[in-house]
Amino acid sequence: MSRIATCFEELRRRGRRGFIAYLTAGDPSLEDTVDIALRLAEAGTDLIELGLAFSDPLADGRVNQASAERALAAGATLGRVEEAVRQIRARSEIPLVLYSYLNPLLARGFETTLHGIAAAGFDGVLPLDLPPEEAEAFQPAFTKAGLDRICLVAPTSTDDRVARIVRGAGGFVYCISRAGVTGAQDRLASDAAEVAARARRFTKLPIALGFGISTPDQAREAARLADAVVVGSALVQRFFEAGNDPARRSEAVRWAAALAEAAHGA
Repeated sequence: MSRIATCFEELRRRGRRGFIAYLTAGDPSLEDTVDIALRLAEAGTDLIELGLAFSDPLADGRVNQASAERALAAGATLGRVEEAVRQIRARSEIPLVLYSYLNPLLARGFETTLHGIAAAGFDGVLPLDLPPEEAEAFQPAFTKAGLDRICLVAPTSTDDRVARIVRGAGGFVYCISRAGVTGAQDRLASDAAEVAARARRFTKLPIALGFGISTPDQAREAARLADAVVVGSALVQRFFEAGNDPARRSEAVRWAAALAEAAHGA
């Protein structure tokens, strides 16, 4: 059983919802990413998505785009991200998912890249711009590498398309709570309940709900609709504002712990 499956099985056993944190790998540096990831794991985060910085992040809003630019400037190549993951894996068994656009995965050969990702310690990959029409052709490479292929379901996806999207997917299904790009919002999107419920009709995989969740209250509300909640932009911004100040970074970790507690207690 993979780390992701084990994580969700343990959450089910304890009657809890999960908390998934997103970080851009390499922002502000890969050394900082290792430190923050380990702190989040200790603070109650159940799974971490590490975003691979890309020059044209079409699914990401202003905060995550700026984060990707900083990571690229800091030299966050895939090879260096893999090294950072090896450092995390040496000290933690927290499940790790690579959040990536397809181009960086194709650059050095898709199968070679996936095997390198798995060897570094990743458990799954969320290929943001891999459409279901093409996913079937790529699936054998994910299976051979032993990686879960995480899929995205949007509020605009029809029933037929949801059924096609989740076919062959693994780990969990990431439901986008609203149409549009990533970014903190004032309230949970009205589409959140419907998209989570619709996805459940077509898969037995756990459902994670993300995009726009930015407060403990929103995390609690979202967790009541899904098996886990994902917080990205709000966390990225908190750690960016904290910089390398130890006290402010610890404060950001405590805020992440409050998000995790809210999700767990839903």
